[in-house]
Amino acid sequence: MLGIIGAGTMGNGVAQVFASHGHDVVIADVNDEACSRAVAAIEKSLGRFVKKEKITADQAKEILGRVRTTTAFSDMADADLVVEAVVEDLAVKRKVFLDLDAKLQPNAILASNTSSIWITQIAAATKRPDKVIGMHFMNPVPMMKLVEVIRGNDTSDETTTKVLELATSLGKTPVEVKDSPGFVSNRVLLPMINEAVYCLYEGVGTAEAIDTVMKLGMAHPMGPLQLADFIGLDVCLAILEVMHSDLGDDKYRPCPYLRKLVMAGHLGRKTGRGFYSY
Repeated sequence: MLGIIGAGTMGNGVAQVFASHGHDVVIADVNDEACSRAVAAIEKSLGRFVKKEKITADQAKEILGRVRTTTAFSDMADADLVVEAVVEDLAVKRKVFLDLDAKLQPNAILASNTSSIWITQIAAATKRPDKVIGMHFMNPVPMMKLVEVIRGNDTSDETTTKVLELATSLGKTPVEVKDSPGFVSNRVLLPMINEAVYCLYEGVGTAEAIDTVMKLGMAHPMGPLQLADFIGLDVCLAILEVMHSDLGDDKYRPCPYLRKLVMAGHLGRKTGRGFYSY
C-alpha cells in the first residue's frame, strides 16, 4: 500500500497514477471535504481517459476502487512508501515528516514532491534520513512522463534504487539529480517565467506577444505566462523565493508584479484570473 499526504492537484494526480498501476492508495488531508474533492478530481480525470478510449469504464471504476481517503496519518501505518504533496513551505513539510516518521513502519520510505526545497532539510526532521528522498512529479501527473528523483545528503543507495524502479514501473522516466534548491527543472524554468513577467511589467510586450514569441520562436508548447497561470502564481512565487533565499543570487529575485498578483489573489487558472482570465 502507498500513501499520499495532500489531496490537492499534485496529490490526487500521484494517487491516480499509483492506482492505475495496481497499487492500493490512501490519500490523507486535513478534512473530509478536501479528500472528497480529490476523489472527484480523480474520477473526472479517469472519465477523460475513458472518453479518449485509453481505458474502459470498468477499468476506471476498478482504479477508483483502489483509492481511499483519511484524515489520520495512522491509517497509512502499513504503507511501504508515502509521498508528501502539501504546500511549498519548509515548516509545514518538516511537521508532516516528523509525524509520519513516528507513525510509519521503520522500513517505509518517505518521499517529498517538493518543487524547490532541500531534501536534506526535510529529512533532518526524521530519524530515518537514509529513507527520505525527493520524488518530484510534473503537472498534470497522469500525463507527464518525468519524475525528478532527488537524493538528500543521507539518502541511501537502496532507497534511491527502489524509488527509481517504482517510478519506472509507473510508466514514468525518472531522472536522478543532486539536492539543490529548485533542482534542475525549476532552476531552469522559473528564471525564464520570472523574466517573462519582467518583460510584461516593463512594457516590453503584452502577455499574448510574449507567449507567442516563445511558442513560435522557441517551439514551446505553452508560453511562459500561460504556463505560470497553469502552475499557479503562488507556487511560482514560492519556488523563486526559496531559490533567491537559499542560493543568494538576484537572478532569482521575484518580479514585483508577480508578488502583486499573488497579493491580489490572482493566482492563475485555479482562481480564474492571473496573467489571463479564465
